[in-house]
Amino acid sequence: MRLIYLICIFIFCSSAAQKVLPLDTLKLKEAKDMLADDYGNLYIYKNKDFSFTKYDSLGKQIGKMMLTVPYKVQSVQNPLNVPLFSENAQEMKFVDQNMNEIQRIDFKQKFGFIRMAYAEDLQQLWLLDDSTKRLIQYNFRNDTTINSFPFDISFEDFMDLLVYESKVYILTKNHIRIYSLKFEKLFEAPVNNGKRFRRENDNILVIANNSILKYVPEKGMTILFEDQDAQIVDKNILSYFEINGNKLYLYSLEKVKKARQQKQLETQLEAIQPPTDKPAESAEEKTNEKGEEIKPQDNTLEKLIQDASEVQTAGV
Repeated sequence: MRLIYLICIFIFCSSAAQKVLPLDTLKLKEAKDMLADDYGNLYIYKNKDFSFTKYDSLGKQIGKMMLTVPYKVQSVQNPLNVPLFSENAQEMKFVDQNMNEIQRIDFKQKFGFIRMAYAEDLQQLWLLDDSTKRLIQYNFRNDTTINSFPFDISFEDFMDLLVYESKVYILTKNHIRIYSLKFEKLFEAPVNNGKRFRRENDNILVIANNSILKYVPEKGMTILFEDQDAQIVDKNILSYFEINGNKLYLYSLEKVKKARQQKQLETQLEAIQPPTDKPAESAEEKTNEKGEEIKPQDNTLEKLIQDASEVQTAGV
């Protein structure tokens, strides 16, 4: 019995194996943020010198920008057009795959004070104007305001904004809130050290300091990846990325999913194990005081072990 239990633990540990990527620790030491695009390229932002550097998966530098003020990188999912917003400079800029600036949008002449900007696509921006307390839908290609909605919310610890399917997602360091365009609060949940949103088709993810969560309608927030010792985490369509101890680790999405399932089975096994100070009941048939035969009950432990084997074989 003990041997089978240890085998289950070994299966769980091996399925969560990680890979160390060959990125110089000096490049990671002062990283304020890290992002990964779907081609495996890595982007390191350093707040110390406001540098934004792109590396390939082997650690070779592809491009670098030296910024004069802090910028927030919205997303690198489209590496041909990466949006960056600066509250200090009141502008948004777009850079290409070689980190060359291809467009700059100045908000100072047209709006009040823009607290946060979200690039919905290559034509439209959503802007939160703190001076007028309005959410503005702005077409920057032809310089026209499409819509404007009253949005009188607190900007304390404000971290990120996302608008999708007529819903406004607001992220602070400690909460996620979802509103309708009519400023009706639809959802709220606590989040520890939230940093930014990531949208994958219809899925809305929250990237925090050391965890990645997913918003599930009608259920709330679920944890996809977590490591309390991590300095920075991120993901692309294939893997989770983590900076830990100034080293960069990669975790396969499939292996993490398998590890989570094995961990659940391990927890179930642990819960039904007989106490160590009491001898386990013999599986042999017994008789009661009346001499009637008592058949052994179904062995739940054997069934769970069989399920664990099937999961490992199928590679779920």
